Amino acid sequence: MEKKEIKVMQKIISENDRLADELRKSMTDKGVFLINMMSSPGSGKTSLIESTVKYTDTKIGVIEGDIHTTLDAERVAAAGVKAYQINTGPFGGDCHLEAGWIAAAAKEMGVDDVELLFVENIGNLVCPAEFDVGSHKNMILLSVTEGEDKPLKYPLAFRESQLCIISKIDLLPYLDIDINKIRENLKKVNPAIEIIELSSKTGDGMEKWRDFLDMNLKK
Repeated sequence: MEKKEIKVMQKIISENDRLADELRKSMTDKGVFLINMMSSPGSGKTSLIESTVKYTDTKIGVIEGDIHTTLDAERVAAAGVKAYQINTGPFGGDCHLEAGWIAAAAKEMGVDDVELLFVENIGNLVCPAEFDVGSHKNMILLSVTEGEDKPLKYPLAFRESQLCIISKIDLLPYLDIDINKIRENLKKVNPAIEIIELSSKTGDGMEKWRDFLDMNLKK
């Protein structure tokens, strides 16, 4: 079968990349460190943000991405985090966020009082990795409940991330999961990826997460 380039998609990606570069520069100039959080649904992105507040004095903001509801934005706001909700349902239920949306959200919410800005992307291991949202770092959460094979099945999201959080490690005693196999598969897909294992519930590993943030905030 003859393959043809899809010009429209190329144009969309190209424009998104341009806006992402502009946003990244703008955040750098403002002294805001922007992290794009990706994962499948239920891996613990919101829980990690809630717990992060307890381990740092850094001023945090979050742009929440969901197809519907403001539940996650309400949760992080209750934890003292400045929050802004993007719902993609009105746009057809898009399964990813784009740089232009993040730029508009950051402008509307205001980031003058923010040092660390999280983009909690829509729960999906495919689409979000295809769009640069203007972040300084991409991170992906992989909960131990998801099994060992996700990096091999959905490699793009793991290749595009500089950090993988292996979450919910407090559940390991109750699962037939080999965490060494998870690490091995992560490194097969992305040898350079940094790995932090933690539990937002018990606090195990949160110091390493705080150290990662502190190191990048100082840059």
